[in-house]
Formats: sequence, structure tokens, C-alpha cells
Amino acid sequence: MHNILSVSEIKRRGMAAIEDGLRNGPVHIVKRNKMAAVVLSEEEYLRLTCGKAVEPGGMTAMQWLLAQPAVGRRSKARIDASLKAERAW
Repeated sequence: MHNILSVSEIKRRGMAAIEDGLRNGPVHIVKRNKMAAVVLSEEEYLRLTCGKAVEPGGMTAMQWLLAQPAVGRRSKARIDASLKAERAW
């Protein structure tokens, strides 16, 4: 059987849950009853990448989000007015 941790277990126990799991090999993370990720030890990661750590991409997630074109058709004022009306109920 796989070495499995749920997201709720990680939230409850934090890094200790992951460290305990890594003693038995890669840790499979389950989120909403689906396999979501695998956590590897540094040694296993380096073995799989032939000792060459993969460098992150050229931009951060925030930079990527800011670079996306605006596609909405409503102005900020219209959105604010809609939210205000919704909250008034």
C-alpha cells in the first residue's frame, strides 16, 4: 500500500506528519479523495533529477497573474454596485 496522507492530517499535524511519512518513502497527498501530490525526500528528488535540481520558471505566480489580459466586460464600479446590492439583502 502507498504511503498516504490526507490534507486534513497535514493540517492537523503539520510538517511532522510529512517527516514521519517520508521515513517510509515518498508520501502521497490525498485531497478530496483524489491523489493530489507526492512529496519526496531531498535525496530521492536529486536521484530522480540526476543530481540536477530543477530551477523554478522565469516568473512568479503573481507575475503570471498580473500578465494575464483583462477579459471582463463589467467595470469595477458596476461590480462594486452589484456586490453592494447583494449584501443589502
